[in-house]
Amino acid sequence: MDLAMIIGIVAAFGSLLTMVLIEGESPAALLLIGPVVFVLGATVSVGIAGATLKDAIDSFKAVPGAIKGKKPDFAGTVATLLDLADVARQRGLLSLESSAEEVKDPFLSSALQGVADGADSEDLRILLEDQIATWSKATRVSSSFFAALGGYAPTIGIVGTVVSLTHVLGNLSTPDKLGPMIASAFVATLWGLLSANFIWLPLGTRMRRLAELEAERRQIVVEGVLAIQSGTSSRALSERLTAMVPYSPKLKRAKGKNDASAPVSEAAPAVGP
Repeated sequence: MDLAMIIGIVAAFGSLLTMVLIEGESPAALLLIGPVVFVLGATVSVGIAGATLKDAIDSFKAVPGAIKGKKPDFAGTVATLLDLADVARQRGLLSLESSAEEVKDPFLSSALQGVADGADSEDLRILLEDQIATWSKATRVSSSFFAALGGYAPTIGIVGTVVSLTHVLGNLSTPDKLGPMIASAFVATLWGLLSANFIWLPLGTRMRRLAELEAERRQIVVEGVLAIQSGTSSRALSERLTAMVPYSPKLKRAKGKNDASAPVSEAAPAVGP
């Protein structure tokens, strides 16, 4: 689990709270229920209006995964592909069919099944890259949805402030109440800016970054499986795949159960945005 988003958002709101306390104000002044409900509710509503209902539902379903930030295991993927290269060299490409049933990664399983079925390398590459492109489009929908919310929120905050100010102008006969009413009116603008820059935009950016990392991992799978199909040596494959990894995992060769050159992974550095 990557805590970057949780740490960042907590720190951002903490900075805001610190500023309020330093200035001697009460945090409760920023937590007026009316403006908060209007800004958040209207922002999500117009976001749904600008997308399809399925897009909105899928986007909110993706939020827990974005917050947890499960990082693609580049080191584990490279080590698995090197293991599979050893298996294919010792037992032949048909043996990858059983491996396809054992691996937990659906994308890798699909690629291995294609090799076991004797698919042409170019046709298999096109198929796998089309799968990556389709998956990437789906993940970009969620990222774009929250980026759109980040664009709507500030304007909706201004709308809330305008509505409140019309109420203020209707009460000019009570000047002793104008100060608090004007201050309350600007809370909507504040929450429009806060929700955009502290929640929606970081969430959309986070989803896009995690999707980019997963797409890179899947591209490594494509190159690795096609190299296995062509009979590339394990050493050459190791160098090639390691060069593609954005976080440079440390891999070494050690004795395995079936082969003296079976790969193992050293404590690879944590990966993530």
